[in-house]
Amino acid sequence: MIKKILLFPFLLFPFFPSPGTHDLPQENSMSIFGLIEYADASPEVRAIYDDIMATRKTDWINNFWKAIAHDPVLLKRTWEDIKQIMAPGALDPLTKEMIYVAVSVSNQCEYCIASHTAAAKKKGMTDAQFKELISVVGMANETNRLVAGYQVEVDERFKIRS
Repeated sequence: MIKKILLFPFLLFPFFPSPGTHDLPQENSMSIFGLIEYADASPEVRAIYDDIMATRKTDWINNFWKAIAHDPVLLKRTWEDIKQIMAPGALDPLTKEMIYVAVSVSNQCEYCIASHTAAAKKKGMTDAQFKELISVVGMANETNRLVAGYQVEVDERFKIRS
């Protein structure tokens, strides 16, 4: 338990909601509106599903997309944004997936942790890299909460100047 508290100091303060908890069931929960399967999708949603499968070179649509497909505008915008942001750029694809894993761990998004860990492994993340990443996430969360609790003023030399 001591190790858990050190890595996750928010456990010391159960009266403050942790990110991502929102009074929803944490286990065996289902999508609020259900999932829209390809066969049941409107032509507009099928076109987005087709683009997801073509871009990702896969023959299936994961549950995240099926859950948000109830709002085709949201589905399209989210897919277009992810396509742009996760495309090759200054950061390599593995680094982007590992950042996604780190943020997902901090936000306690079980689905996102699973899907982006799988994507990172597919892009070459090793078990050693995953372990080190999670250690960094735990340490960053601990020290971030200490800084917030102690209300530490930012050092002048750390401030970004324009």
